[in-house]
Amino acid sequence: MKALQDLKEQVCNCNLDLYNKGLVIQTFGNVSGIDRQRGIIAIKPSGIKYQNLTPDNMVLVDLDNHIINNEYNPSSDTKTHLELYKAFPNIGGVAHTHSPFATAWAQARRPIPCLGTTHADYSAGEIPCTEDLSDSQIGGDYETETGKQISKRFSNLSADELGMVLVSCHGPFTWGKHPIDAVNNSVILEEISKISFYTVLLNPKINEIQKPLIDKHFNRKHGKGSYYGQKKYGC
Repeated sequence: MKALQDLKEQVCNCNLDLYNKGLVIQTFGNVSGIDRQRGIIAIKPSGIKYQNLTPDNMVLVDLDNHIINNEYNPSSDTKTHLELYKAFPNIGGVAHTHSPFATAWAQARRPIPCLGTTHADYSAGEIPCTEDLSDSQIGGDYETETGKQISKRFSNLSADELGMVLVSCHGPFTWGKHPIDAVNNSVILEEISKISFYTVLLNPKINEIQKPLIDKHFNRKHGKGSYYGQKKYGC
């Protein structure tokens, strides 16, 4: 079916993009995309090096985690992706990396405070970090519980406005309307993580910037009266 083949090609290209942008090494990380009409996702196969990825070895899985038609096993993080698609109905792609700076914040179990306008351009507040999983969650359906922990953290946040989170002790997950958007958010999150790391290193007592400045930078890009970019050309 052409629509699903197109989805596999998009997801494969986005996985390769993660690798080419230096956000993953070896077999780390994964990108998925969803066909909402059919309730099917395409995701990177487990344990396959990025250099060996092709559209044909992307794995199709339904929302109940049944493999559709592939000899490969899907990513070990598939259930987390599925949980996010169920919890956030407007997203079309999910990415997971172990990029160094974002993962460092996750391992420190710290949200990333909004310390400057670069951050505020993409988030009107801190980048959240989830709570630790309990021993019973780890010993149970670990990947599903990871997704549930993310959705729990977003109980008072908008997944449509903020497409990124740090999973405590683990690493970053990002999402967007398309797998390309999920990858783009991974790039942005890593850059914010790096800048914030060096800022805290230089001044451990630094505080978040004032709320009016956060709102100004976020809203000029994303608010109702946004004036950033070239609207005529969709930029």
